[in-house]
Amino acid sequence: MNALTLTTPALLFSAVSLILLAYTNRFLAYAALVRQLYGQLQSNSNQVLLDQIRNLRKRLYLIKNMQLLGVASLMFCVLSMLLIYIEIFVPAAFAFGLGLLLLIISLLLSGWEIKISVRALDLHLIDMEHFKDDAKM
Repeated sequence: MNALTLTTPALLFSAVSLILLAYTNRFLAYAALVRQLYGQLQSNSNQVLLDQIRNLRKRLYLIKNMQLLGVASLMFCVLSMLLIYIEIFVPAAFAFGLGLLLLIISLLLSGWEIKISVRALDLHLIDMEHFKDDAKM
């Protein structure tokens, strides 16, 4: 195995930073959607809207965990760099490995959240199809 250098964990900085930015943008979009759904729920409560709210709750929970894991990944990369700097190489390698593992889990949760998001869009599409069928009658 090659020696771990300061540049190895530093390579993850830009990737993790961009991922955290994407997660934050998703979170902000969902926050706006929650506010919008709240207004719709007060004026018209139907099953599709309630299903969307349930779906959105799962997605917000996943995004929270994705962000926490991404931040933890970045912290372990920084710890790894610090340990490399003070020449404690074995714990540095473990910290870097843990940071990578946390990043992988965060990305897997992101994939799961995307799957749930597609299901939410399917609810809208199904509702629109029913609306279209009702309009023909």
